[in-house]
Amino acid sequence: MWLKKHRFLLLRRFTQIGILILFFVANCSFVFIDGAKHFVTQGDLSAFESGERNLAIAHNKHDVLPFGILEGNLSGSKILETIPMSDPLAFLQIFLAGGAISMDLLLGVLVVILVYGLFLGRGYCAFVCPINMVSDLANFLRRKLHIENVRFLAISRKAKFGVLFLSLLLSLVFGVLAWESISPISMLHRGVVFGMGVGFFGVLGVFLFDLFVLKNGFCGHICPLGAVYGLIGSKAMLSVRHNVQNCTKCMDCVRICPENQVLRMVGKYSAPVSDMACIKCGRCIEVCNDNALGFSILDYQKGEKK
Repeated sequence: MWLKKHRFLLLRRFTQIGILILFFVANCSFVFIDGAKHFVTQGDLSAFESGERNLAIAHNKHDVLPFGILEGNLSGSKILETIPMSDPLAFLQIFLAGGAISMDLLLGVLVVILVYGLFLGRGYCAFVCPINMVSDLANFLRRKLHIENVRFLAISRKAKFGVLFLSLLLSLVFGVLAWESISPISMLHRGVVFGMGVGFFGVLGVFLFDLFVLKNGFCGHICPLGAVYGLIGSKAMLSVRHNVQNCTKCMDCVRICPENQVLRMVGKYSAPVSDMACIKCGRCIEVCNDNALGFSILDYQKGEKK
């Protein structure tokens, strides 16, 4: 029963943590110096410095894995050294800032648009983005501390579109990747892969903001990347569907949902959740004891159109 109630949550943690581990391992290697094998993590060769030279430079280096399962970072990566994946927001910023657009970058963003636009919608936020784990922890503690509905600041959920516009405008005007420079997502990811520095305080800021100021404040109200994936996946095939005939109006789904405004049909009428803000996390499905919610593809469930 517990496994069934947390099946999507466990899948999300598996993919989120698994992706971070694969990126971390891709940046690890063995360096052979004078016949001795040394394990190098996070690309750090400082341990081999001797005077003004580094003993590891120009020596044989071998990756931990025989081939790259996932290489790069969340802004740009390759799967199995072949399939490129590019952050669409980073792509837009590079383009507006006047940066060079490589073929891998262009193909990568097209792959992402295809996958998330046709099928997964805003699922990136729930299954890939590492900040989601921080936000979920803050929401969990809110429930335990009985401050779930407490907020000290009111921010429109549309504010993230304003942040998106501002990020793109600053990239165009100043020729920099405006959002990438301050993104807590990049801070956390690069901290895990390359070593956590001052980026820790950015991640801590998101956690404290979500915990004490506004529930799901960063992901639901501020993050421009969520806005981009929402726009890309607004017509995605995968959705959550509500069956009002089974609903007992307990509202457990509304209480657990990080974007509960998308569940406006609960207890009222049967319909798919078509709002672009839905992150496809499946928490509403897990907590529903009435079998009133379930994933649907093209509004089909169990082979029958509802």
